[in-house]
Amino acid sequence: MSDKAVLTVSERDVRGKANRKLRADGQVPAVVYGHGVDAQAISAPTGEIEKVFAQAGTNQIIGLKVGDARQKNVIFHQVQLSPRTGNITHADLYVVKMNEKLRTEVPLHLVGESTAVYKDEGTLVKNLETLDIEALPADLPEQIEVDISVITSFDQTITVADLPIPDGVAVVTPAEELVVKVEPPRSDEEMEELEAPIVDGEAEVEGAEPTDGEEATEGDKPAEGDKPAAE
Repeated sequence: MSDKAVLTVSERDVRGKANRKLRADGQVPAVVYGHGVDAQAISAPTGEIEKVFAQAGTNQIIGLKVGDARQKNVIFHQVQLSPRTGNITHADLYVVKMNEKLRTEVPLHLVGESTAVYKDEGTLVKNLETLDIEALPADLPEQIEVDISVITSFDQTITVADLPIPDGVAVVTPAEELVVKVEPPRSDEEMEELEAPIVDGEAEVEGAEPTDGEEATEGDKPAEGDKPAAE
């Protein structure tokens, strides 16, 4: 496990709409809470909290220092991002006890190369990005590796049951859940169908007759070089 990051924050008195000014001043409003711990409103410098979150994610313990109080072990429980900038706008931090199991998500990291991809020109399809697990805080893995080199044909897949799970970690995601597979390349016929021009929401078929019972007239079609008006 990498060195634990430490986030230094301040107590926060402002609430609600007043948080807009707080954000404008380069601070992120947050809340820290946990079993047997009174919820506390805090704020953290935007750059600092984003740096720590990028390092720890939602499955790594960080140290939280609030003023002169003793440092707490916490994890990011929930983070809200601005849809416009992607910056953190609010964070929930959960105080952990080292003897109590946590339920969280851990990222899946692909390693190796699949011959079905680089030799047979298949397309790698990743069905899961994270794995839902339970573990003591000290046993939380940073990530779980998925070795795709075992996929040598298009009929092979990797499911949750195939993953190497560290000791002390219980997997909550169903064992039969698909993690990754390789799809064969499209045939020439499939590519032709995909590239066929679309007319009224359907692929154009040479020689096809109108389906509404009326014959199409020359005036029903845009003149060559014209574009239909936008709706």
